[in-house]
Formats: sequence, C-alpha cells, structure tokens
Amino acid sequence: MARTNPIELIKKSSGAVGAFNVILLEHAEAYVAAAERTNTGVVLQISENCVKYHGSLAPIGNASIALAESTRVPISVHLDHAEDLELVNEALDLGFDSIMYDGSKLDYRENVRISKEVAEKCRSFGAVIEVELGEVGGKDGVHAPGVRTNPQEARAFFEETGVDLLAVAVGSSHGQTTRETKLDIELIKEIAAALQIPLVLHGSSGVSDSEIQSAIRAGMKKINIATHLNHVFTDSIRETLDSDEKMVDPRKYFKSAREAVAVETARLIEVLALR
Repeated sequence: MARTNPIELIKKSSGAVGAFNVILLEHAEAYVAAAERTNTGVVLQISENCVKYHGSLAPIGNASIALAESTRVPISVHLDHAEDLELVNEALDLGFDSIMYDGSKLDYRENVRISKEVAEKCRSFGAVIEVELGEVGGKDGVHAPGVRTNPQEARAFFEETGVDLLAVAVGSSHGQTTRETKLDIELIKEIAAALQIPLVLHGSSGVSDSEIQSAIRAGMKKINIATHLNHVFTDSIRETLDSDEKMVDPRKYFKSAREAVAVETARLIEVLALR
C-alpha cells in the first residue's frame, strides 16, 4: 500500500486519525499490526525526544518507513514535536510524510515567522506541516491563564502561516498515566468553527475514551497517544518477567509487550473512529 499523509487519512476517517508514538521498533510493529487488523490507516510518530534516545533519526526513521511501505493499509510517518530545524530538514530528506514543528515555547511573532518558513519548506517536499499554538506542556501550568489556545489568535496564526494542521491547548497534558483529564469541549468547538484546517489533540493519554470521543465530535481530527501505550508495553514486560525469573531472552518479553500494544492500539483505533 502506498504511503500517505495525515490529511488524506483524516479525509477517509469516520472520526479522527490515531497518531501513535514510536519509541522502539516493537512500537512501530505493533501499530502497523493494529492498523492491519482494523483495516484503518494510522500515523507512526517519531518525536525529537525519541531521536535523542536513539542518537540519530535515520535508523528508527528508515525502519518505520520500511514498515509503512510493507503494509496493506495506508500509513503515514511523522516527525513529532521538533524544535530543531536541522532535524526537520533531515526528516524531509529521509522522506517523512509530515512534520510537526513545535514553536509553542516562542513568543507569538517568532512562532509565526518560523512556522511559516517550515511550512514553505515542507510544501517544497510535498510534506504536510503541523504546528502548535498554546502550550500542551507537562502537568504543571496546563490550566494557567494564557496557556490555552485563543480561537481568534488561532485563525490569525493559520492565515499568516498557511499550515495544514494545528495542535491546540484545550486542557490536556503530556505524560499522564491516569485518564482523568477533562477537556474544554466548548473551546474546541470555538476553535474548530474559526478554522478550516484539522485540529490535533496532544497529551491524549490522560483523557478517557468518552472524553476523547466528545473532543472528536467537537472538532478534533488527529489524536496523539504515547504514554498510555508505553504503560501497556511496560506493564506487559513486568508481568512476563514476574512469571519467569529465569527468562533472559528479550524477544520473549518484548513479543508479549508488542502484542499487548497491538491489541490496545486496535481498540483505540475503533474508539477514535467512533465505531
């Protein structure tokens, strides 16, 4: 199946597209398996933090691309939360389908300037560009005044930059291990009404299935999930190792963890599709 990009996946989705973070090769394999089981395209995301862990982008990036090109369902390979412009250029050179440039820590004008430059560069490569407005940070400060995305500012930002997708701050946080976050659904509706491009929800691991579905109905079209699936992966490894203290072959406990993630990812895909 030919590779695709998030915009094309969104067009075909009955709800929202799942974007799942690749940490290890086993993560990418699990997401592709889930996509094939549900016959639904997904986004494989590689973050700047993941690149720092591996030491370089090419090995994990090329492996993810190879997996995407070997499947019978459309898969997109995406660079997530990139602040390093050299990393953006490398991902484009490798053939990534989309880029998320994260200038949310910059002041508004600087975020506009650089996001516009990155958008133009992505278009020259035929890649989709996602950016962030507002700050979807860690657990601290997510509810502070000025952190959440302003709908009018979001519209102005889009008109100045011409980006394809916009990640917005509506109450979610990265890195949460419990799923109790309540989103500002009315704010999502306001932003969606102000824009003509798909909205992206980051920090979705801390959000329940029902709350995510409410966000999708309000206008979210791409849902990023990482920590929740890492939790599933790690819990499986703990359980497998606890069951056999003599086990030393990592293929045995990674295999069970990969399958656990595939099962949960397939379930999440159905949730996101509003099936």
